[in-house]
Amino acid sequence: MNGAVPLPLDVPELEIAASGGSLVRRTVLPSGVRILSEQVPGSQSATVGFWVAVGSRDEVPVTYGSTHFLEHLLFKGTAGRTALDIAVAFDEVGGEHNAMTAKEYTCYYAKVRDLDLPMAVTVLADMFTSSLLDPEEFESERGVILEELAMADDDPSDVVSERFFEAVFGEHPLGRPIGGNPAAITAVTREAVWAHYQANYRPQDLVISVAGAVDHDALVGWVVAALETAGWDLALPATPVARRDPELDLLDRGSPLVVVERPLEQANLLLGVAGLHAADPRRPVLTMLNSVLGGGMSSRLFQEVREKRGLAYSVYSFAGSYSDAGLMGLYAGCSPKKAPQVARLMLDEFHRMGADGITDDELRRARGQLGGASALALEDSDTRMTRLGRSELTFGEFADLDETLRRLDAVTASDVRDLAAELVARPLSIAAVGTVDADALAGLDGTVAAA
Repeated sequence: MNGAVPLPLDVPELEIAASGGSLVRRTVLPSGVRILSEQVPGSQSATVGFWVAVGSRDEVPVTYGSTHFLEHLLFKGTAGRTALDIAVAFDEVGGEHNAMTAKEYTCYYAKVRDLDLPMAVTVLADMFTSSLLDPEEFESERGVILEELAMADDDPSDVVSERFFEAVFGEHPLGRPIGGNPAAITAVTREAVWAHYQANYRPQDLVISVAGAVDHDALVGWVVAALETAGWDLALPATPVARRDPELDLLDRGSPLVVVERPLEQANLLLGVAGLHAADPRRPVLTMLNSVLGGGMSSRLFQEVREKRGLAYSVYSFAGSYSDAGLMGLYAGCSPKKAPQVARLMLDEFHRMGADGITDDELRRARGQLGGASALALEDSDTRMTRLGRSELTFGEFADLDETLRRLDAVTASDVRDLAAELVARPLSIAAVGTVDADALAGLDGTVAAA
């Protein structure tokens, strides 16, 4: 495979010979349902995901948290299966099943032996198309989600992450918490969640991706049979929903500094800036930058903050990319009294990368780290299934391991320096949870002032 392969929405059949001898195939049904598979030689299991390109950013005020709420409810039973039936179907074959709600998509997935893949497709299709959203189950699950939110609010790392997203993205929908908040979950009605379900879980919204031991033609047959049994008219023509506009959304920073006072033994710090959107061709450069800055035990942040000075146990950087926006973050957990010093050290390393770039040795190590991690991750069918789903929903192209490595190898030290210089010039946001000196954090950078 030479280069990434585009995934046009108007092409009904595609076949891609990918690296490692795997075969990727894609079928777009007349109804708009998209089915992707990656047949991996030697596999004896498969992971299947049912995706919709609907996440927390797509909610309106009266439905904040509904995407995540709905994810819970789809496990609560259909006309033909109870919640227990769904759980037993996977437990009795040693399978795994779960779901994830993100800011731009939702996925219901299962991992099973190859012999049990037809069952997994059938059960997930039933959940996806025919959930009842029973009123009693709705109220019961409302309580479960409120407990989940309370649990997250007790975790300072979760709290600082939510406050950081709000600080960077401001009023942009990406700044909202995925699970909503207690007030929104308490207020939302079954009718509102049902309307959300009906509006976004249609044939033209559905993407199914399977990786591992899978025959594509058989998979298409199982999907068609399951969806038709559920009452979907797959002969009714529809165009798959368009992918999100990749045009960069110019963000207004939400806040330069957010401090949540908590009587904790450790301060949780996140500082960073707006990053790159998912379609930006410099994403491999950002990946390399992140690896050198805070992506491992040899990274600059780990060496400077933990190894040389012993100021933190956990310290790292990360980059998040969405269809029209992104962010770059630096995290550390440390003594509250040392929080300004640690934040200053992290920020200095970030700025030094923008001023001086990285060394050839750092570039070589980062290539090795990222290449090896990419290859090892693909030993898991879960990763391959997710890669297929995100390729279809977000990127509009499929890039195999060879293409991923080619893109990483093309990154130069000057590319990293130039991108770092651009990022560090953007408005800085800081979020902290713990007993910290807000004035000291506010004085870290000329772009930062106390909120």
